Amino acid sequence: MLKDILIPFGFFALIGAILGLMLAFFSKVFRIKSDPKVDELLEALPGANCGGCGYAGCQALAEAIAKGEARTNACTAGGKATAQKVADVMGVPFAGITEMKSFVICGGCDSATKKKFIYEGLNDCISASKLGGGDKECIYGCLGLGSCVRACKFDAICIVDGIAVINRDKCTGCGVCVATCPKKVIKMIPTDSTYVVTCSSKDKPANVRAVCNVGCISCRICEKKCEFDAVHVKDNLAIIDPVACTNCGKCAEACPRKIIYNILEDKETAPK
Repeated sequence: MLKDILIPFGFFALIGAILGLMLAFFSKVFRIKSDPKVDELLEALPGANCGGCGYAGCQALAEAIAKGEARTNACTAGGKATAQKVADVMGVPFAGITEMKSFVICGGCDSATKKKFIYEGLNDCISASKLGGGDKECIYGCLGLGSCVRACKFDAICIVDGIAVINRDKCTGCGVCVATCPKKVIKMIPTDSTYVVTCSSKDKPANVRAVCNVGCISCRICEKKCEFDAVHVKDNLAIIDPVACTNCGKCAEACPRKIIYNILEDKETAPK
């Protein structure tokens, strides 16, 4: 009885030992040698694997930098600190970087805009946008179904009153939400910018008034008030040049619709 148990047990143990030795042998024979430089770069990168750099993850970016196929400041999520570390690893001068963060260029929340219909489809902005451009009368507005929320790996976005709100303290500037938004209302702006126009509509003023209480009506008052040539109305929409803007705030004070927004005075809260 015992013999009948031990013989099969010994047989399988022997097979297991032989296979283990074979695996150990072939793992050394076919081992892919890793580049020490890549390992150092991985240590320098944040490890978020957000894809904001355009590569599949930090491993792919590290390999590309090591080969000279990617810039040392390609990691948008890591900012200046990461770019400096990567430059040090590669032994090259630090390449300057303008730190950017995402911002929703739309203030058309549910309480300020009109709806075309009641949407009861998938809770996804991309799907909703294919149905007549979405449920909002303004074809340029945020749909507020949270595709950007789910795409963000840093828990920096939430939906407030039917519109996406970004927590700039949590935002790393990876840009994944920008690529996800079907309406293209999420833009990257420099971190040192203070004022931004919270509207993306290029519609005629009369049409904007008819569908949204917080849309730009291209009155050009902001453009006239700016003493630094930093505000211009193009395609019925006021745009602030962050380079020319001195953050004086006169455009915001003059705006009759109060849609020129001081980011530093943001009172809304995204995820904490």
